[in-house]
Amino acid sequence: MNIAVVGTGYVGLVTGTCFADTGNDVICVDIDEKKVEKMKNGEVPIYEPYLDAVFERNIRQGRLSFTTDLKDAVSKSSIIFLALPTPPGEDGSADLSYVLGVAEELGKIIEEYKVIIDKSTVPVGTAELVQKAVAKNAKVDFDVVSNPEFLREGFAVEDFMKPDRVVIGTSSEKAAKIMTSLYKPFVRQGNPLIVMDEKSAELTKYAANSFLATKITFMNEVANFCELVGADVDKVRAGIGTDARIGKRFLFPGIGYGGSCFPKDVQALVRSGNQYGYHFEILDSVLKVNDRQKLSLIHKVKEYYGDDLKGKTFAMWGLAFKPDTDDIREAPALYMIKELLLAGAKVVAFDPEAMDNVKTLHGDAIDYAENMYEALKDADALLIATEWSVFRSPDFDKVSDRLKSKVVFDGRNLFEPAQMRELGYHYESIGREKITV
Repeated sequence: MNIAVVGTGYVGLVTGTCFADTGNDVICVDIDEKKVEKMKNGEVPIYEPYLDAVFERNIRQGRLSFTTDLKDAVSKSSIIFLALPTPPGEDGSADLSYVLGVAEELGKIIEEYKVIIDKSTVPVGTAELVQKAVAKNAKVDFDVVSNPEFLREGFAVEDFMKPDRVVIGTSSEKAAKIMTSLYKPFVRQGNPLIVMDEKSAELTKYAANSFLATKITFMNEVANFCELVGADVDKVRAGIGTDARIGKRFLFPGIGYGGSCFPKDVQALVRSGNQYGYHFEILDSVLKVNDRQKLSLIHKVKEYYGDDLKGKTFAMWGLAFKPDTDDIREAPALYMIKELLLAGAKVVAFDPEAMDNVKTLHGDAIDYAENMYEALKDADALLIATEWSVFRSPDFDKVSDRLKSKVVFDGRNLFEPAQMRELGYHYESIGREKITV
């Protein structure tokens, strides 16, 4: 099939690349000329494991191309994916201006039947708005489909190629047949392809992400309570995670969730509820608890050193909101850095992939190390903000040699308290025993 993907962020680029890898001809469209030129030259603009190999292969074999010319891409394609940003507005609602703006342009461009697909995460009722926006100028038939993505950053290629499920929201039998044929190569192992109405499909994405955010936040609250009563959250997690009704995933406590999806989607669902006169009380609590949790490690730091951190230097391992990505959107590390700087401290950070993005955002407000051990030199303590695999088994001799004192605040529970006691560290983590020396 001939496909146009409008927008080349995480979702758009992975979508276009993976569809090309199953034999489709895909044109990715973006208004950023420099970005498009880089992609034409084989440069992947984001860090996502395994994407570069699939990207390069499909460019080389002529199935994946890039342009800034929306009209040309649409004229060559029968299927058009909208993978555009829907950032939160000041009130938390999803900003649909990018999606609806392109929809209006499509109405002026299309000269024959097209399937127009909302791949962006959008609130209930967006397909109807897109339908109206296209219809303002369209002189031919078209269908609008809601096809939410369920991609985890760091696993996006795997998730697209082997999805747990594919959700297709459409009231058109014609569009449903086209979408079913398009996704057939990805569900050969029997994973469900679920066709439903557009509004249900739109809500499915928000409900899924909000539930996972709730699960993470609940476990963080349990961890905080564990610290008060002397319980061990790792043992509690194992005890409840083996219950098949609960499951093992998304039960790891830490310093809160971040990224491009959970914060935005929970806020958007709360806002959608308000618009219809419904109050999501659970999700309100999730938002409040997660905001507090992002600074839980800083509270431990201030309890240890006092509120005045002037003259203190802190090494920080991890800047991305999660490992295996360079995405720093809503990353807890950024909130921690802000508080440390306000308290007069110096921060030296290392992250395997995300440092350039932080430099672009914050410049030289903090220092950046070439490797994880360099960040420790003459630091008063180490703070761990992202659970990159490279941080899990460090050379503790190198760590202790470089730190001024053996003090570690672990926001991702990478190390065992018993081991840190043996090594002579002051060690604080989330929901577990505090080790003091």
